[in-house]
Amino acid sequence: MRVLEGLEGLRRLPPGAVLSIGNFDGMHRGHAHILSICRDLACQTGGDVAVVTFEPHPLTVLRPQQAPPRLTPAPLKQRLLADAGVDFLVVLAPEPAVLNLTAEQFWGILRDEVRPSGLVEGDSFSFGKGRGGTVDKLRQWAAGTSVRLEVVAPLRIALLDMSVVPASSSIVRWLVGHGRMRDAAIVLGRPYILEGPVVRGHQRGTGIGMPTANLDCCEQLVPADGVYAGRCIVNGRTWPAAVSIGTMPTFGANARQVEAHLVGFEGDLYGRRIALEVLDWLRDQRRFGGIDALKAKMALDVAEVLDRMDQDVARPIALVS
Repeated sequence: MRVLEGLEGLRRLPPGAVLSIGNFDGMHRGHAHILSICRDLACQTGGDVAVVTFEPHPLTVLRPQQAPPRLTPAPLKQRLLADAGVDFLVVLAPEPAVLNLTAEQFWGILRDEVRPSGLVEGDSFSFGKGRGGTVDKLRQWAAGTSVRLEVVAPLRIALLDMSVVPASSSIVRWLVGHGRMRDAAIVLGRPYILEGPVVRGHQRGTGIGMPTANLDCCEQLVPADGVYAGRCIVNGRTWPAAVSIGTMPTFGANARQVEAHLVGFEGDLYGRRIALEVLDWLRDQRRFGGIDALKAKMALDVAEVLDRMDQDVARPIALVS
């Protein structure tokens, strides 16, 4: 996948490409459905598949207090888009030259300079200054041109409790924020991934025989406090992981942390960027009466992690309508 930047990058897209414009945070199954339609159209026309996205989210500039927490850091989002068959990724920065474009001006750039063969968008899509461009306006503008517009209805997915939800980034954020990692994996089509560098913590895990990798997740959405089953790939090998998210209440007041004990792993991960899949909820965080009680419970947590791995909890189970 080739990455282009800014409006000039947008203008350099090969004519005849099939475009989808959106944030694509999380790269969930709704996004995958849109991209599959893009690929089908591109096969018909012989064009490329291109995604146009903002990095970071425009709300980080326009209304920072309302900006949603990220599901996927930029490098991870790029990898997922490439895996989905995207040929070109255009990254637009939320800067005045872009944010001040009206919907009509942006459409004019697409129609007259980019000249795509197709546009594929969800039915709630909007664009341009003040979100002035809507799907209905796109239909009007595309009529009578060579641009084929496909508007995609939301993909609806059944969760483990058999409730049916639209596949959306907001749904994934809600599920992750409530620790419902198996349901989040159903909507994502893959386990939820925390990605970042391993940083030095208090090293209490090492002192009690359970060394942990402390992950700096930056602006990424962290699941609800608790202990989870997870897994991590290091040096090409997958390691089961007992993941603790919270403030380590047994040790007093602490900042919120993400710690992962990689079962059976020996080595130094400090400074390395790792990807940690958070697969399944095990239990709440709680304060123990002493180190021995904590160690005993952590041993049970590890045993439970290994049992969940045997059950293959990372495989999403879903019904799609």
